[in-house]
Amino acid sequence: MEKLTRNSASEQVTAITNVRIFDGYQMITPRHVVIKAESIISVGGDIPANATIINGENATLIPGLIDAHVHTSIGGLRDALKFGVTTELEMNGDFTQRGREIQLNNLNDVADVRSAGTAISAPGGHPDELVPDDGEIPEFILKELEKLSEQDREAMLAAYAHDHEEIPQVTTVEEAIKHVHTQVENGADYIKIMIEEGTVMGAPGLPVLSDEILKTAVTEAHKFDKLVIAHVLTALSSQEAIDFGVDGLGHLFIDRPEYTHDVVRSIADSGAFVTPCLVLNSSIIGNPASELANDPRVHSKLSPDWIDILNSSFNTFPQGNLENSFKNVMDLHRAGVDILVGTDVAPVPVPNLGGLAHGASVHHEMQLLVKAGFTPIEALQSATSKPARCFGLHDRGRITEGARADLILVNGDPTTNISDTLSIKSVWFNGSQQLG
Repeated sequence: MEKLTRNSASEQVTAITNVRIFDGYQMITPRHVVIKAESIISVGGDIPANATIINGENATLIPGLIDAHVHTSIGGLRDALKFGVTTELEMNGDFTQRGREIQLNNLNDVADVRSAGTAISAPGGHPDELVPDDGEIPEFILKELEKLSEQDREAMLAAYAHDHEEIPQVTTVEEAIKHVHTQVENGADYIKIMIEEGTVMGAPGLPVLSDEILKTAVTEAHKFDKLVIAHVLTALSSQEAIDFGVDGLGHLFIDRPEYTHDVVRSIADSGAFVTPCLVLNSSIIGNPASELANDPRVHSKLSPDWIDILNSSFNTFPQGNLENSFKNVMDLHRAGVDILVGTDVAPVPVPNLGGLAHGASVHHEMQLLVKAGFTPIEALQSATSKPARCFGLHDRGRITEGARADLILVNGDPTTNISDTLSIKSVWFNGSQQLG
């Protein structure tokens, strides 16, 4: 793995020249980009005389990637950046604005992160079946803490203590309203609701909040201009979430009932986006990500624990069929629904949550989208400009004058061979060259 470095000269000008450029939407004609401080100052045009030149011959420059569905940690954010994932969007966890202030102060080698804070779920509902919480810090988290520096360990423990000092109970409309207010006060960037009865997760009969409570939560979040994303894994729960007025679905339904066409039409008509997490669906039906784990471009950057996780799977719904997910995502795509790249990776290596790893699984997700029927350019859009637009992150996801200098230089041409996104030469994060 290449050594992480940080450019301390905030005003240094860098020109990446002689390079193919995918700007977040399409390949463009200009062949160079100029970076100054934290921003892209020009695409094409004159190259300043004082610029440091990086020759991008036979390489392609793409925007920093965005994972639109994670559960993360300081270590997860570090791993993400190694793979050119410059932004992670957390869908249940500690990295609200308040959490970022506690945990990420003065850290420069981690991806940017946004968060829903604590998701709205019934007591004993999802995700309790995956990670039982008896009030003690789980062993897998303690194991991860041992690897951290004292500063990082204290920050993670402080965030964990804050998150667990009063686990919010939502059983009524009033408690749902209070929960939304609490997340907003903590600086949540959007709100997450859970609609999961457990069959797909190998735990049928999980408690789910009433339609009235969930609808109220959505309405309340919208009063604060917050997007609402729903955890759903079936066509039925997807339709319910759309009926509640959510802005996005955090998963793709894994089944394909006779009324799939109607669900697809409802989602398209609502304007909601979908983050299919095909990598998760594949894991749920029992497929490990061993090919990814064995790729030297991945193996060299991840710890043995994460490689072991990639070589395992959830396997909670082995009767599922990945072809159904491919058909579902293509139906949505053809109907004009925005499809975003996401992974649902866990914050730390958890033995029963296999097949996923920070950063690496974003590349796997793009590969699966192409396997389903996306063009490589469409898959790249789903990891750059589309999530940036859907989440209102207007300073990233594109290569254009004035945007954040979140960039990846890769050997080859991922617009024709999507696997080339893993052939990373350099990563710039907020203008600072992290790899290369």
